Amino acid sequence: MDNQNLSSNPIHPSEPDNLTNIKDLTKKLNINIPLSIALYILPVLIIFWSLFMGRFEVDPGNVLRILISSIFPIDHTWTSAEETIVMQVRLPRIIAAVMVGAALSMAGAAYQGLFKNPLVSPDILGVSSGAGFGAAVAILISSSSWMIQVSAFAGGIAAVLCTYLLSRLYKSGQILVLVLSGVIVSSFFGALLSITKYVADPYEKLPTIIFWLMGSLSSVRYTDLFAIAPAMFLGGTILLLIRWRINLLSLGSDEARTLGVDMKQITRIIILCATLLTAASVCISGIIGWVGLVVPHLGRMVTGPDYRRLLPMTIVMGASYLLIMDDLSRTLITTEIPLGILTALLGAPFFAYLLWRRKTGWS
Repeated sequence: MDNQNLSSNPIHPSEPDNLTNIKDLTKKLNINIPLSIALYILPVLIIFWSLFMGRFEVDPGNVLRILISSIFPIDHTWTSAEETIVMQVRLPRIIAAVMVGAALSMAGAAYQGLFKNPLVSPDILGVSSGAGFGAAVAILISSSSWMIQVSAFAGGIAAVLCTYLLSRLYKSGQILVLVLSGVIVSSFFGALLSITKYVADPYEKLPTIIFWLMGSLSSVRYTDLFAIAPAMFLGGTILLLIRWRINLLSLGSDEARTLGVDMKQITRIIILCATLLTAASVCISGIIGWVGLVVPHLGRMVTGPDYRRLLPMTIVMGASYLLIMDDLSRTLITTEIPLGILTALLGAPFFAYLLWRRKTGWS
């Protein structure tokens, strides 16, 4: 008798009711669990496939043996040229695409949550314009790749710092003033970049500047990855640790303050982390647009707007997206297509499709 009462008591629902509640909650939160699992596995498959792709054909068996030989000693059945192609050309480029795609996507998602605007991208505060100007100046005075990367990183950080300091001149409407300050600083550094291109040698320096601005991962080496890894790790880790606080930003400043969230502090932290991620990405890849704008929307279609799930999903989707774009850029035609061109050609129509699908409102 007691058991019957217990099973019928609404405080202790039966197992089918629990499963029904979980399904309803999953549907309400727009979470597609099988798709999420598949997307987390996807980067591994794409990385493995990318090692085989390229104009120089390498037998898949030799690719596997080359990878295994870096960990365990085995007999060499491949040529030195094949090992160089796999380990020194393709692998660092694949790792760079994964890192840059994940970083730009995470930065874009964080900024969209901070500014409560789905049209925000990682360069909203001028980091890309500053990095472009810094790289252009370095190309004018030096042809060293590490000097270009350091100057681009410093230029990106300086641009965002100028934006933040300019916004601090006003005491009200901080978020709106921050966006307007970003527009001002982006235009200013864009003008400086135009001046730099104007005075550059049109036969040597100018083509190098223009090609760098188009974005490419063709010259990335392991030393470049080691150089940007600390900044990416620091910025990405902090954003993942505070991602639940980004959800509170959608409540408004008063409600967030009631829940114990310091709006000024969380704003500074998000700007710092997103700037580190973006500047570190741009300094080795050039300016690659649309990744940080489109990928967060794709993540929301899978996980919903909860940043506890959205940020990890943007990492794997951004890594997969840019790696696919890089594979296409080096295999579609005989000459390599700059990544910035390809991401814009495919990203802009796809974003228009997202606009059409979400004409009833943004999630």
